[in-house]
Amino acid sequence: MLTLQEMSDRLEIQELFARYAHAVDSRDWAALKDVFTEDAVVDYSAMGGPRGTVPEVCAFLAEVLPLFPATQHLVANMIIELDGDRATARTMCHNPMPLPDDGGLLQCGLWYLDRLVRTEAGWRLAERGEEKAYQVVLKQATADQ
Repeated sequence: MLTLQEMSDRLEIQELFARYAHAVDSRDWAALKDVFTEDAVVDYSAMGGPRGTVPEVCAFLAEVLPLFPATQHLVANMIIELDGDRATARTMCHNPMPLPDDGGLLQCGLWYLDRLVRTEAGWRLAERGEEKAYQVVLKQATADQ
């Protein structure tokens, strides 16, 4: 049976992951920086992005996300392992992104691989990596098809 502290920790970590998704999708870089520790490392290389510091990754996202009319990150199926003030997590992410000019829909499926620490401000991501599951472009059917 989970203790009250373990339940609280899990809920706080789930909220942190939701805040990450909302920050990316709303392109709120200040809010995105707030979910990480100051020395965090982010590795998006499994899906074709960079590996770097939070400011470097925010700059990358600020450059590439405007290419898409919208993004949406659905995070689910979290496996969270608590160890005092540290935790690890593996979380599924489904990320559909419409391509401009009716170019179809880029569907990305991945797993976030995280290392977290409890700080005075609450749980924060110290490291975020990705494991690719799939990446496909779905084309819209035309009258000729």
